[in-house]
Amino acid sequence: MRTELRNRALAGYIWIPIHLVARHEPATQRTGILQLNLKQLETFVWVANLGSFRRTAERLNTTQPNISARISALEAVLKVKLMERDAGSVRLTTKGQELLEHARRILRATEDMIEASNNAALFDGVLRLGVTEMVVHTWLREFLKTLKERFPKIVVELTVDLSVNLEKELFERSIDLALQYGPFKGMTSGSEDLGTYAMIWVASPAIGLNSKTRVTMNDLASYPILTHSRDTQSFLEVTEHFASRHDLSARLVPSSNLAACLHMTMNGMGIATMPEVMVAGELASGELCQIEYEWVPESLRFLARYDTKKSPKYVATAASIANEVATRFIDDFEQKKHRNKKK
Repeated sequence: MRTELRNRALAGYIWIPIHLVARHEPATQRTGILQLNLKQLETFVWVANLGSFRRTAERLNTTQPNISARISALEAVLKVKLMERDAGSVRLTTKGQELLEHARRILRATEDMIEASNNAALFDGVLRLGVTEMVVHTWLREFLKTLKERFPKIVVELTVDLSVNLEKELFERSIDLALQYGPFKGMTSGSEDLGTYAMIWVASPAIGLNSKTRVTMNDLASYPILTHSRDTQSFLEVTEHFASRHDLSARLVPSSNLAACLHMTMNGMGIATMPEVMVAGELASGELCQIEYEWVPESLRFLARYDTKKSPKYVATAASIANEVATRFIDDFEQKKHRNKKK
C-alpha cells in the first residue's frame, strides 16, 4: 500500500483521506483515499484569475476542451459546482470562491516545497513579461540571462510597450510582471525597486548647439523637439514646459518608438530629451552631445510590479532578480560616468 501511494504521489497527484472532504457520507464510504490532480487545481486557479476558459487554455498551452475536462473532473471528485459559464464569461459559485483559497494554498505549498529543495529547475511554466523600451536598450539582456540560469525551464513571453499600456495589461492579467516606470494609476500587491533614471537633452553635433554653453528656451524651440509618445509622462511635461511661454511656438514631434527617436536625433532631425543611460554609448562616441539646458523632465522611477496573490512564486523571484540586475547596471553606469569626468 505504501509503495502504491508513493508511486501515485510521484505521478503528480495529491491524496487526501476521504473523511476530510466527505464527512456526511456513510461510514462505509469514509475509507480509502481521494484523488486530486494538481493540473486540475492549477486550471481551477487560472480560470478564476482570468475569468475565461479560452484565456486559461492559452495561458496553460492547451485547448479549451482540456480546460473544461479538468474543471468537470475536479467538480466530480469534490461533488460541488465550482463555477457557472455564461456567454463566454465565468463566475465562481459561492462554494467555488471558498475552495479557491484552499486550491491556492495547495499550489503555494507545492512551490514552497520545490523552493526548499533548492532545485529551481523543477519550476516549469511561462513568465509573461512586459517591459518598456528603455529596459530593452539597457539591462534586459542581462536580466533574461540571469533568469534563465535560475529557472532553466521557465519560458519567457516578452511584450515591449509603453508603461501606460503595460499597467493595463498587468491588471487584465495579460502579463505577470511589468518592468515599468510611474506614475501609476493603480496599486499592486508586489513590487521591487529598479532605480531612477535621469533625463537629459541631446542633439547631433551637426546642429551646432554648443554643448558647453547653456542654451535658452528660444534656442531649443528653433528646432523640432523629438519626444516619446503622447501617452508618456515626459511628453506631457515637455508640452507643459514650452506652453508656459505664450509668445513661443515649439514644434513637438512625438514617437512611440524611442529607438527611432534616437536615430532621428543622431541624423540631425531635431533635439530630444532621453534617458541618459540609453544614450551613453552615442555620447561617448561623439554621435550625440548633451545640451546644457536649465530644465529637464522628471527622472523615471522604475519598478517591477506583480500580483503576489495570483502569480506563481517564480514571478516574485523574477522581480527580485530584476532588482539585482538593475542595481548592478546603475552602479556600473555611475562608476563609468565618474571615471569619464576625471579624464
